[in-house]
Amino acid sequence: MKIWTRLTLFVALAVMLTACGSKATTEGGADLVKADTFTFSASGEFKPFSYTNSEGKMEGFDIDVAEAVAKELGLKPDQKKFKFAGIVEGVKSGRFDAAVASHTITEDRAKEVDFSTPYYYSGPQIFVRPDSDVETLDDLKGKEIAVSKGSSYAKEAEAVTDNIPQYDSDVVALEALSKGKHDAVITDFVTGKEAISSGMKLDAKELLGRSEQAIAVSKDNPKLLKEIDAALEKLREDGTLKKISEKYFDSDITTDPSE
Repeated sequence: MKIWTRLTLFVALAVMLTACGSKATTEGGADLVKADTFTFSASGEFKPFSYTNSEGKMEGFDIDVAEAVAKELGLKPDQKKFKFAGIVEGVKSGRFDAAVASHTITEDRAKEVDFSTPYYYSGPQIFVRPDSDVETLDDLKGKEIAVSKGSSYAKEAEAVTDNIPQYDSDVVALEALSKGKHDAVITDFVTGKEAISSGMKLDAKELLGRSEQAIAVSKDNPKLLKEIDAALEKLREDGTLKKISEKYFDSDITTDPSE
């Protein structure tokens, strides 16, 4: 009986040591969900930043940036489609190595996750139908303003109304607006511009500010954040980020407009 007890303990110890020794990390010692892989999340519902093609895979600006970062890290990219409102929690819990999903850096989000240096710059803008007389945020007092779930743009809307329907994505909100629902949508100006160019009957109105979008990483993984920042710097210096931006927007949204 003692022999079996000792043997069982020995096997258990061996399994524990093997598990510890096989922990997935980068060359710099950053933790990974899966060995040799950069597991990142995006919504797949935020064209042209991330959208789902006919084969069920995500494409778009965010996806190209994530894959370029993975290449710089010497890792295989592994995309995970997830509802935008739950992505930050997925990063916190260790389900994803990072979120490359157009997250605007905000104080609230920075309490939950760490952010890389910005990989593009944007800002919230009001979008309405062509027959609307709305020009500014003040014109929307008490009216219905739609936003996407988890979006930081709800705060702009809360300044003038408590009637704020929420959608799973900005594109769906804009589609609803174009079909006669709601008084306005507040979203990223690039997203609104893309919606208009795709044929939605919408007008762009007041620009409400400037925002920085960055990659979100768990606060428990500072080494990975450092490696991602280094990768973004390299991609910025060699022109890769600019090239990706021009592919989708015919302009460079990756350069700080204040510089």
